[in-house]
Amino acid sequence: MNVLLVDDEPLELEQLEFLIQPQFPFWRLYKAADGTQANSIGQEVQIQLALLDINLPGKSGLLVAEDLRRLHPEIHIIMISAHHTFQYARQSIKLKVMDYITKPVIEQELLEVLHEFDHNDSPAVQSKVIQEALQIMQKQFSGKINLSGLASAVHMNPTYLSRLFHEEVGISFSEYLNQLRMEYAKQLLHRHSDLNIADVAERCGFNSQHYFCTQFHKHVGMPPKKFREKRN
Repeated sequence: MNVLLVDDEPLELEQLEFLIQPQFPFWRLYKAADGTQANSIGQEVQIQLALLDINLPGKSGLLVAEDLRRLHPEIHIIMISAHHTFQYARQSIKLKVMDYITKPVIEQELLEVLHEFDHNDSPAVQSKVIQEALQIMQKQFSGKINLSGLASAVHMNPTYLSRLFHEEVGISFSEYLNQLRMEYAKQLLHRHSDLNIADVAERCGFNSQHYFCTQFHKHVGMPPKKFREKRN
């Protein structure tokens, strides 16, 4: 799913990204600093969900929401503002905004809204066994976890679990595990400059620094060191 984040404050965009990505590793996040950038992304990409700051330079977030609604009539919109006034609320209602969040953004409040959206508008995982498997992976991805061990934990044959996992999640067990680890690695590289690459690799569940760097480059498009330099 494609999600657009719009805020003219770089730190606010970073915060939204770091709050959202670990919880929703398969969402593709696009970031824009103003209405012009948001509109450009909206013309190139099918956006399903947009989180918009109301107070943007140039066009306000409400006007940007109107533009995005014209481009994508089925888009879901969440407005974010430091002020919750009647005028903003009234305009938001006219735009059929999904929710309205005030700054500073509280993690629990944001994630509750997003999980509700994900539950109502995304294809749901049906079987309890896959839900249990995902929960185990999200808690244990940084350790020594493999398909056989996971299958044992959910009392299922590994071959059948592998097939069911791919059918319901859309990607394989190993791909999902790798995405969880890569998103965690990105957070560590950005937030913990005291950790060297070998430390990051180990904390993410990789025994080999070389293999970690190879996988990171494949997933992110650049080596871990370059990613850290760009973010810091």
